This record gives sequence, C-alpha cells and structure tokens, in this order.
Amino acid sequence: MVRQVIPSSPSLSEKVLWGMVNALERTLFSENFVVSNLTPYEEICRDGIMSVRHYLPLEDAEIALENGHISVSETRHSIPLILVPPLAATAMIFDLLPQRSVVRYFLARGFDVYLVDWGEVTEDHSHLSLQSYVMDWMPEIINVVKKRSGQDEVSCFCYCMGGLLTLMYAAVHQPSGIRNIVTVASPVDMHQGGVAGRALSLIYRPARIISRVLNISLMDLPSRYLHIPGWMSSLVFKLTNPMGSVISSLELLVNYWDREYVKVHTTMSKWFDDMVDYPGETIKEMVVKMALNNQMAKGRMKMGEQHAEFSAIDCSILAFAGRTDKLVTPAAAHRVLEIVSSQDKEFCVVGGGHAGVFAGRTAPSETWAISADWLAERSS
Repeated sequence: MVRQVIPSSPSLSEKVLWGMVNALERTLFSENFVVSNLTPYEEICRDGIMSVRHYLPLEDAEIALENGHISVSETRHSIPLILVPPLAATAMIFDLLPQRSVVRYFLARGFDVYLVDWGEVTEDHSHLSLQSYVMDWMPEIINVVKKRSGQDEVSCFCYCMGGLLTLMYAAVHQPSGIRNIVTVASPVDMHQGGVAGRALSLIYRPARIISRVLNISLMDLPSRYLHIPGWMSSLVFKLTNPMGSVISSLELLVNYWDREYVKVHTTMSKWFDDMVDYPGETIKEMVVKMALNNQMAKGRMKMGEQHAEFSAIDCSILAFAGRTDKLVTPAAAHRVLEIVSSQDKEFCVVGGGHAGVFAGRTAPSETWAISADWLAERSS
C-alpha cells in the first residue's frame, strides 16, 4: 500500500501524479481502499450462511462523525439492540465507514449492539423462502441475543426489507420478545411505492383474473428460475438515479489525487456494486404475497402453515421514510402504523433518498440520533 503525503495545497502536477498512483492501486488492489467492517466483534451464532455478530464496547472516549464528534456514553442501556439488514445488501452497510458507522454510533450511545448477517446467497440457496428467514432464523437470532445479554427482551433497528422480516416475525411469534422496533425505509404498503407501486396496483386485479382463468401461478414455478443475481439488483438500484451514478464517477475522476476521498467513494461503491443474490423462493413470495397481493398492507399474510397477524404486534414502533426516496415513499413506509395494535408508535420523514435516509451525510444527525434518543427512553 502506498503511503500518500500530499501538501495542503497541492499543485496541478501533484494532483495528476497522485491521481495516477491511486487509480493504478485501486485497479490492482481495490481492497486497499475499502474501509468498512472495521469495528471489532465476536461471532456468537452461525446457522448455514446466516450469522450473528456481537460488537465489543468502544475503548475510545469519543468517536468521529463527518460533522463533528460525540462522546462515548458511560451509561449502558439494558435492552440489547439488534441491527437487521435487508436481503439485497451485505451487513457491511451497518459498519460502512469509520465516520459513518451505525454500529459505532449506537455503541457510543450506550447500546449493547448485535448485527445479523444473512450471508452470501448463491444459486444453491434458491430454496430459501420468507419462512426460512422469519420462522427459522429470526427466532434463533432473538433467542441467542437474549441468552447472550441475559435480557428477556430486545430492540431491533431495521433497514428496508430487514424491517419487513422483523415485523413478520413479530406478527407470527407471540410473545415476540421484541420491546422496540425501528424501521427505516421499509415498504409495508408496496402499492404506494412510487411508479412501481402504481403499476402494481393497476395490474393486481388483471393478474388475479389471468391466474384464475388459466389456473397458473408464479408460486408453481421452480425457484431456480426466479433466482435474482446481485448484479441485477445493483443495476435496478442505480437506474433509480442514473445521473447520480454518472456524477459520482466524474467526481471520483476529479478527486483521484485525494486518497481519503477515494476510500470513501470505493467503500460506498462496494455497497451498490456488490449486492447479494435474492433466493428464487423468496422472490416468488415477495412478488405474489407482498407486491401483487399487498398482504402486509392488508394486515394478514400467509407464512408457511400459519398466518402473520400484524394486529398482534403491540410493541413500541418508530418508522422512518426518506423525503426524496424514489423506492419507498413516505406513504409506503407509514402504513406500518396502521396495521399494528401498538399504542406507542411514531413516524418521521427525514432527509435523504433510499440509501441516504439510512447512511447518508445527514443520517447521523437525523435518523440515527432520533432513533437513539427514542430507544434510550424505552431501553431501561
């Protein structure tokens, strides 16, 4: 790895020189510029490709954020916090950058932090269904964290699909063992999800009629035919903001001389470039049950031989939506408050798109700070 020493005001020739050096190194050894997953942890559970991490307490007196510092709290909240990622993104997004890490932020705020890693899905895992995640793995995750922490209840901070899986679990398992749930950009009402949502609502009835008349169903197809590779999810995500991808590439070209900038850009790009495959069986259920039939928004969803009754959920709930999110609109995310029986429930619209609301530049001062304050009041 090249050690870069650049004057505070480099000349154009120095920028060109270091830009060429960094570009070459990034091409040959891109891992040198990835600075995610740096917070120390212990793996406390593994079941197939799924694992659970328990993060060690911070040793620093304060941690750096992009817009300042916060002191590491001496107060420790008794209720453990489980971070639940979506299926398409890897667990790295919760420990993305040293100065933009959900893990480090909640550790600094006094929480006992655990993280679910759904693992690297391949075509060999096409059989994994929503039932696999909700009925098999989620109970195991909750139980191992309760045992490790010595507590009878947990809190969950969830992003996108992670929120839906957590809600499904809580709707099926009562008592759930969950005291608090925070959902960030979780599309409970998929018919309210922007252009895609309007399209789903329009084709819902024709699709049901065709299915009945022809006696065919997407659920009858072999799961291997519907397995979606990670690169396809990455492409769809980038197409929601094509100009943003172009501008990002141009900004990298201009700032290649700045090694720290290249580290941030490379790490963020890894999030969007290295998305995880979606298992075919899960895709079938998501398309039929969640997208076309919109069962979550209606409050009842078939889960294996049981039904997830979302009215059974009575824990405290805080839901977030991004003001400029093109994938999950505020209406789609707000629906969770309408299907649960919880008396303690709140909804916040904050700055950012689908990624920004969770880990953008303003997320620490908005989504994370609001969540930490809310959870602290409910974690004693």
